[in-house]
Amino acid sequence: MAKINVAIVGVGNCASSLVQGIEYYKDAREDLFVPGLMHVNFGGYHVRDVKFVAAFDVNANKVGKDLGEAIFSPPNCTIKFSDVPKLGAEVMRGPVLDGLGKYLKPVIPVDPTQKPVNVAQVLKDAEADILISYLPVGSYEASRYYAQQAIEAGCGFINCIPEFIVSSKEWGKRFEDAGLPCAGDDIKSQVGATILHRTLARLLIDRGVKLEESYQLNIGGNTDFLNMVEEERLTSKRVSKTQAVSSQVPYEVPLRIGPSDYVPFLDDNKICYIFMRGKKFGDIPLSIDVKLSVEDSPNSAGVVIDAIRAVKLALDRGIAGPLIGPSAYFFKHPPAQMFDSDAKQAVEDFIAGKGER
Repeated sequence: MAKINVAIVGVGNCASSLVQGIEYYKDAREDLFVPGLMHVNFGGYHVRDVKFVAAFDVNANKVGKDLGEAIFSPPNCTIKFSDVPKLGAEVMRGPVLDGLGKYLKPVIPVDPTQKPVNVAQVLKDAEADILISYLPVGSYEASRYYAQQAIEAGCGFINCIPEFIVSSKEWGKRFEDAGLPCAGDDIKSQVGATILHRTLARLLIDRGVKLEESYQLNIGGNTDFLNMVEEERLTSKRVSKTQAVSSQVPYEVPLRIGPSDYVPFLDDNKICYIFMRGKKFGDIPLSIDVKLSVEDSPNSAGVVIDAIRAVKLALDRGIAGPLIGPSAYFFKHPPAQMFDSDAKQAVEDFIAGKGER
C-alpha cells in the first residue's frame, strides 16, 4: 500500500506517543496478536505505512527541530518507549490564537521572532493526506482555524480534542462539501476512564441494575491537566466526557465527570476514580469503586493509529464528511453515539467496505 502522509498540530505528549508508536510497531507481524494494537493491518494499511510529513507548534523549544527530536523536548513528560530517528519533518511555527490558556503561558515559551507559516501551503507542499489536531483543550478558535486549513489544503482531518468540529453539522457539511473525510471529536483511549466508565454503566443496565448516581474524578501531572485547571476552558470537555457515559443509560442519572486536579509529580500518569451507586434485585443497594492508573498519552496513541488508517481508507474510496462508525468507536463525542460493541462492528464493516462510513 502507499504511504499515509500525516501532519500534526500540537507536538505534545500525545504526539510523542504516536510518533514513537509508529517506530515501535513498524515490524509488527500481521499473523499474531500484538499487545497495544487493535489492528496491525487496517484495510490493507500496516502501522509502518504512516509517514509524518509536517508538524506545527508554538513552543520555541520545538519550532525548527525535526519532529523526531521535538517530541522529547520539554515540557513533554510522557514515557519514552522507542528511539525515533530524524523524520525529515521540521516543526513549523503555527499561530497561537487561543491555544495557550493562562496556566500554559508561563511554561510554553513563545518566540515573537518566529513568524507563523502559511499552514495550508505547508500541508500542500508536504502532500499531507491527513491533519491531526492535538491542540490544548479549550482551543476554540485554533481548532476551527486548523480545520479550515485542512480543507483548503485538501486534507482529511482527525480531531483528538473536545472541540466540536466533526460532531458539528456545520463543520461536517464543510468537509463533506470539500469532498474530504473527517473523524472526531475527543479521542477515546484504549482503556481509559471514559471507556471503562461506559462499559460499567452498560453492564449495570444490561444486568437489570438501576444506576442512581455516578462520578468520575481524574488527576494527572502533564500539561493537559495543568491547562485544565482553568475551568473556563473545560466547558466542551465536561460535555464530551459526560455524554460519552450518559449515552449508555436510557434515563437521566446524576453524573459528575471530568478533570479534577493537577498533581505535577504524576507527570503523564493519569489516575481515575469511578464511583457508581445503584439498586439491584429487591431494591437492594449496590456500589462500585474503581481506581485506574495509566500512562495517559500512549493510551490514546493506539486508537489514533487506527483513526489515521480509517480516514485514509475514506480518502481512497472517495468518502466525504464525518465517518460515523469509526468516530463512534474511536472518539468520546462523535456525530452519533453507539454502544461500543455496535461501534466496533461498524469499524469492521467499514474496513470490509460493507458500509460507506
